[in-house]
Amino acid sequence: MVRLNVAILLLCLGCGKSLPALEGVDVERWRADKNACLGRRAQMQDALLKEKDKLKGLSEMDIVSLLGRPDKNELYKRNQKFYIYYVGPGPDCDSAEELPALLVIRFNAMGYAQLVSVGSTGP
Repeated sequence: MVRLNVAILLLCLGCGKSLPALEGVDVERWRADKNACLGRRAQMQDALLKEKDKLKGLSEMDIVSLLGRPDKNELYKRNQKFYIYYVGPGPDCDSAEELPALLVIRFNAMGYAQLVSVGSTGP
């Protein structure tokens, strides 16, 4: 009986939710384009806009695993957190834009993505 319980436990732990595939978004190229300085993220903006709903409900760790560490993060009231990824060249780039396009992900107090937006507006 104990072996059966251990086997079930191991099976449950091994069946974690896999990360979504974002069609048209090359996540390796996305991660390599920190602050969008290389212009690769801008090429994926339309695809990201279509696929953004796949990011909702993911945990902070899932988002980091998928897209890499955010370019910027902000903490708001009631333990809400925002991850911000530049889609257009950010302020640290030589070709920085005044209002670069952004991917903004708002996490709730439990650490799950609640709102995902792509565009020129900040949190």
